Amino acid sequence: MARVDSKTLVSALKKGELSRIYYIFGADIAGVKKMTKMIIKTAIGDNTDFALTKIQGNEIDLSELSDVIQQFPMMSEYNCILINDYNCEKPFENMRGRSAEDVTKKLIETLKDIPPQTVVIFNVTGFEIKVQRDYKTNQNIIKDKNKKLADFAAKNGTLCEFPIKTANELAKMIVSAAASRGSHISLENGKELAEMCLCDGIAIANELDKLCFYADGREIDRNMIHELVHTQNDTTIYNLANAVASMNAREAFEAVDELNVSKDNRIAVLYAITGVFIDMYRASCAKKSGVTPEQMAVDFDYGKRTFVVKNAFRDSSRMSTERLRDCIIILRDTTMQLNSSDTDARTAIEQAITKMLVTSKNRSKR
Repeated sequence: MARVDSKTLVSALKKGELSRIYYIFGADIAGVKKMTKMIIKTAIGDNTDFALTKIQGNEIDLSELSDVIQQFPMMSEYNCILINDYNCEKPFENMRGRSAEDVTKKLIETLKDIPPQTVVIFNVTGFEIKVQRDYKTNQNIIKDKNKKLADFAAKNGTLCEFPIKTANELAKMIVSAAASRGSHISLENGKELAEMCLCDGIAIANELDKLCFYADGREIDRNMIHELVHTQNDTTIYNLANAVASMNAREAFEAVDELNVSKDNRIAVLYAITGVFIDMYRASCAKKSGVTPEQMAVDFDYGKRTFVVKNAFRDSSRMSTERLRDCIIILRDTTMQLNSSDTDARTAIEQAITKMLVTSKNRSKR
C-alpha cells in the first residue's frame, strides 16, 4: 500500500485489506494509538489473548521475533505482532559492543520473510521522530535513522503518519465528541480548549471527558473551561515570556506561580523558558535578514513545531534583538547557578525574571 494518509488507511481496513507490515508514527500520539487499535481489531478482532504478541522496542530479541513471525495463529485468521517504540537511533539502552545500524539491518532481514498469516505493526508513541517538510510533495520526510525502517514498511507494507492537527481541525472534532456525550460546545470554545492543551489529542480527550461529566448535558462554556482545564506548562511559559516582553511584572510572577518550580523540575522549567526566548531571538534575527517563518522552520529543524516559529515571529516584535540576547544570557547564568549550587530554584528563577524585567527597561531607555 506504500505511504498513505489516515483516511486511506481507515478505508482499506474497513474493507478488510491488511498489509504484512505497518509503520505508524507522528506527533498526534492519540491518532497513532487509535489507528494501531484499529489495525489489531481488523486483524484479530477481540482475540488479543491468543493472537496478539506485544514487544517493547528496546527489549526486542530478533531470534524470538523470527519465531513469533513464523508461528501459526491460534483461534484467529492472523497472528498479530505489535512492536512499540523501536528506535533505529538507539535500539537498546545499552549499546555497548553493538551498532545501531547493524541491529536495524538484522531486524529488517528478519522482516523480509513475513508469511501471509502474520501482521507486524511498528508504532511510535514514546519518542519524537525528526521530520522535515517537503513542500513539493506536501509530506513530512523522516530525517533520522528511523527513515530506513519506515521506508522498508512503505515498500513492503504501509507507512502512515499522524501529524499534529491544527486548533481549528481539533475544534471540529471536539464539538462532535461533546455532542456524542450529550453536551454542546461552540467551535470558538473548542478551539480555545485545543490551544490550552497545546493541540495534544490525549490531553484534549482527558479534559473533554472531565468537562462533559461536569456539564451533565449543559453547554460547555468558556467559564467552565477556564475553571476546570489545566493549562499545559508550555502555555504558561509562553505567557511568562510575553509578560517579560510586555514588562508586566505581575503577570510574569503569576506565571511562575503556575509553574510550581521544584528541585526536581527546575532545569526542565529553565530549559523551556530559555527555549522560548531563543525562538524569539531567532525570529528577530530572521526578520532583520528578510527570512520567512517557513524558511526559519526549515533552517532550524523545527519539524512539526512550525506553530512555534509563527508565535515567535509575532511575539518577538515587542522586544529588540539586544533585549532578547540579554534575557538569554540571564537565563544561561541562572542555569549555571542552579547546576553549581544549592540555591532555591524558585528564588533563582524569580531573581532571573526580575533581572530580565529591569534589563528590558534599561534597554528601552537607550
